[in-house]
Order: sequence, then C-alpha cells, then structure tokens
Amino acid sequence: MDLAADEVRTLEDDPGPDGGGPSGRPRSLWSDAWRDLRRNPVFVVSALLILFLVLIALRPTLLASGDPLDCDLARAQEGSRPGHPFGFNGQGCDVYTRTVHGARTSVTVGVCATLGVTLLGSVLGGLAGFFGGLWDALLSRLTDVFFAIPVVLGGLVLLSVVTSNSVWPVIGFMVLLGWPQISRISRGAVITAKQHDYVQAARALGASGPRMLLRHIAPNAIAPVIVVATIALGTYIALEATLSYLGVGLKPPTVSWGIDISSASPYIRNAPHMLLWPAGALAVTVLAFIMLGDAVRDALDPKLR
Repeated sequence: MDLAADEVRTLEDDPGPDGGGPSGRPRSLWSDAWRDLRRNPVFVVSALLILFLVLIALRPTLLASGDPLDCDLARAQEGSRPGHPFGFNGQGCDVYTRTVHGARTSVTVGVCATLGVTLLGSVLGGLAGFFGGLWDALLSRLTDVFFAIPVVLGGLVLLSVVTSNSVWPVIGFMVLLGWPQISRISRGAVITAKQHDYVQAARALGASGPRMLLRHIAPNAIAPVIVVATIALGTYIALEATLSYLGVGLKPPTVSWGIDISSASPYIRNAPHMLLWPAGALAVTVLAFIMLGDAVRDALDPKLR
C-alpha cells in the first residue's frame, strides 16, 4: 500500500519531460517559443548585440563623450592615435565618435519604419483576409502595384525632392513602400486562422466579427508577422544607409553610417579606416537583426519542431 501511494505521489509531482505535469496547464505557443529561444545560442548572441546597440543609441555619450561634428581639417584622413582609436575622416572628424553616434540614427530609422510598416500592413491585410470580397480584391491589386516599384528607384525619385534633414521623410518612404509585404503575410495568416474549428465554434456561439478578429484570430495570426518584421528591421537599416550613400536619404549634418560610407568611398585606398568602421558597424547591426529574425522564426514555426 505504501509503495502504491508513493508511485501515485511521484506521478503527481513529476513535471514531465516538457515541464508540464499531468495536472499542470499545457504550454502555449509563446511559452514554448521563449523556452526554445533561451536555449538557442544564435538568439542569445544576436539579442546581446541588439541590446548593446539600443543602449548606445539611447546614450551614445556612454562610449563617446566627444562631439561628432567637432572637426579639425589639420587631422584629415589621419590614422589611429591615442584617444582616437578609429582615426579621422576626410573632414578631420573623429571616426570613432561618429560611428558610435551613427547607431542612434540607424536604430531610430529601423525601429520606427518597422513599427509603421507592421501596424499599417497588419491592419490592412488582416481586414482584407477576414472580410474578403471586394476589399480583398482591391487590396491585392494595390499591393501588386507597390510590388512593381523598385525600392531604390522609388527612393531616388521620391526623396530627391526632399530638402529636410529629418529622419521622418526616409521613415515615411519606407512605410509607404514596405507595408505590402507585411499586408500579404497578415492576410494569409488571417485566412488560415479563421478556418480553424475554434473560430467556427465562436461564430456558432454568436460572437461578433470584431470579437472573433481581436480575441480568436489576431493572437493566432501574429506570429508570422513578428518574424517578418524582425528580419525586415535589419533590411530597413541597410536601406537607410543605401539611400544616404546615394545622396537622397539622410543629409549632413545628420550623423549616419550611410553618409560616412559615402564620404569615405573616394579615399578607400589612401585611408581605408574611414570606410572600414562605419561599414563594419552597419554590417554587424544588420546581421544581428537577421540572426534574431531567423531564431524567432525557428521558435514560432510549428513545422520546425
């Protein structure tokens, strides 16, 4: 009798191989995803890099106390020296200080553009997938038109008439041409989710359209949108640098990696350090967000389990 009681007590206390016991609550998709992410070294490394980038974007003076616009032509194109580990650019500005302060611009553009694209694309695509009909047909044709516009060419045309030094015209351009991708992802996810049994049961019980969309469909259709948005964030940072390099994105005196790369490219043979550091910072930043997006995709995609 004591042995049988001990066995029953052991079964009740055993958390099971996946952390949930026989009487415990089942794990959700998000809890499983978070458990997988914590064990993924790619996620850990990319998250630490992004956390560091966000920190220096919020407080660049923690690493570089100098003024990125403080230049001395007498030091133009000079290499590394004590107190100036990255050397000086063509205008005699400290490359290290400008590289650190450039993180703020790139992270701001990337985050704001991603939030705008995700919000606009998710709302339009989700409504089109849920209601269908004429609204869905019109949105599909509209996205086809935007997909036909080359991003760089569109930037050259639309931003060439902008004279503002602010980041908002660049962010607005990215939102304008970036929402169709998120819209299609959101539309497909909503169409798939609304065919599930729990949505049909909610409809049979008399749930209204907004309630089904917000309470039952949206939470189960947001995962692919998050994955695409995370990867796109790095893409938008690279796009801002590309447009600034071409002279139609951000403009001086704004401190940007793209502007520094553009000004350093003619001197790549004589002073390669001017190009190496901002280009390296840009590459590491984009790679970190792409790695994070891949890790999130692997954790949220049930087919990869």
